[in-house]
This record gives sequence, structure tokens and C-alpha cells, in this order.
Amino acid sequence: MPKVFVIDIARCSGCYNCQLACKDENCFNDWMPYSRPQPAIGQFWCKVHEHPEGTIPKVKIHYVSQLCAHCDEPACREVCPTGAVKKREDGLVLIDPAVCSGCGACMDACPWDAIYKNEELGICQKCTGCAHLLDNGAKLPRCVEACPTDAMRFGEKEEFAEELKHAFVLHPEGGPNVYYLNMPGRFLAGTLYDAEEQEVLIGARVTCVGEGLALETVTDDFGDYWFRDLPDNGRFTVTAEMEGYRPLTFADVTTDVSRNLGDTPMEKL
Repeated sequence: MPKVFVIDIARCSGCYNCQLACKDENCFNDWMPYSRPQPAIGQFWCKVHEHPEGTIPKVKIHYVSQLCAHCDEPACREVCPTGAVKKREDGLVLIDPAVCSGCGACMDACPWDAIYKNEELGICQKCTGCAHLLDNGAKLPRCVEACPTDAMRFGEKEEFAEELKHAFVLHPEGGPNVYYLNMPGRFLAGTLYDAEEQEVLIGARVTCVGEGLALETVTDDFGDYWFRDLPDNGRFTVTAEMEGYRPLTFADVTTDVSRNLGDTPMEKL
């Protein structure tokens, strides 16, 4: 069974330990025949991407750690003219630095943008899954070992079988073996207040309808409402109702981005 990485976005705190550990393990270190030294700048075999959503004050941020997906059918291997890209029995995909010509065909083919050109050495490089450590008794790659929240895990695919039923992959082509859990969707949020009293409205009923969904919530102690994990590029109608006030409607609200619908006054009847 192939090895897989499972990354729980809900657990990731954005500490960047995985990215730093990868640099520490591979920068200036020659792990032949697995890899040559990674340069100090320009390459991130494990890279954390920040994803801020919304506008102040309704802002959420999540972090996505991205590395080579060690695909079942690697596109990089298919285009390599020298046969440098090889897939091991444990599923890890390596670029043999002794065979690589540095032509860059693998870089163009990779949907994950996970392969880099080392101009000084004239070769292409990427995450090796710390194969040099695993082959010498280590149980985990450095990035996984360094994660303080267990957001990153690594092991046999069958170990994670149940969780993978609900997992998300960034690019399904090629059969990637990096899986993500709890990837957040778009959100719609806002605040309701009394136009005369200039006080927030607590307990107002707010509905969000569209894309086959009919969601309902009530405003909290700050007059805020949130609708989370909405689909990308959806269209919704958001309606607010409260006894003694005129109903309020936001029509044709799109979720091409997460949206703060703002501080909105409700008028008394």
C-alpha cells in the first residue's frame, strides 16, 4: 500500500514548522542518492500557503501546507526524457539527481507546482518524503514530525481509509497521495442593528437559500450572523427577520469570494 500524507486544515495553526523543518533537513545537506542539497532561497519542498477570506471585521484565515503529492500516476514521470523520475514501492516519487538533466519538463507537467530547478546544480528537485530518513529507521518525514498540532500525518493509505472518504485533494489528476480534511468553503456574514437605537439586534432570524441549500441561524450577542462552508461561485438570497422590524433581503449574493455583508440597519415597523 502506498504511503499518504493526511493534512487536517482545522488543526493547522499556521506555525510554519513543517516548512522550516523541511528547509532544515534539506538545505545544504547532500542526501545522495535521494537528493542533492536544496538551495537556501527559491525552493520550498513543503510550503505553507495563507488563505485569508472576507473583509474586516469579518475575516477568517486558514493555512494549506503543500508538497509533492507523490501521485499514483505521476505526470512528471511520464514526461521525463531521461527516466530520472521514479516511483518506489512505498509510493514515494523521487527524482534521481544522478540521472536528471534539468530540462524542466517535469516542472511544466506537475499540477501542484511542487518541482523546482536548481540552476547551480542543473537539476530539478522536490520533496522526497524524507525517503533518506525512512530508509534508515525513521517513522515520519521531518515536516510531519515537526507539526505540534498533529495537523500533518503520514502512514499507510489503509490506516486512513475511513477519513479519506471525506478528504479533499487539490488536483485529482494523477491520483495524488496528499489528502486534506476540513477544507473550509466560502462564508457569508454580517451584523444587524436597530437603526433608531443604534444597538445590535440579538436573536434575529437569518436565512440563506440557494444552490440546493436552505440554511438558518440567529444573530449572536454581537448582532453577528455567519453562514460557513458554502460552495464556490454559488448564488444565494439572505433574508433577515425579527419581530417588530421590516424584513431585510440581500438578493443574488455570490460566493466567488467570502463576503462580509456589512453592518446593516433594520427599521422598526
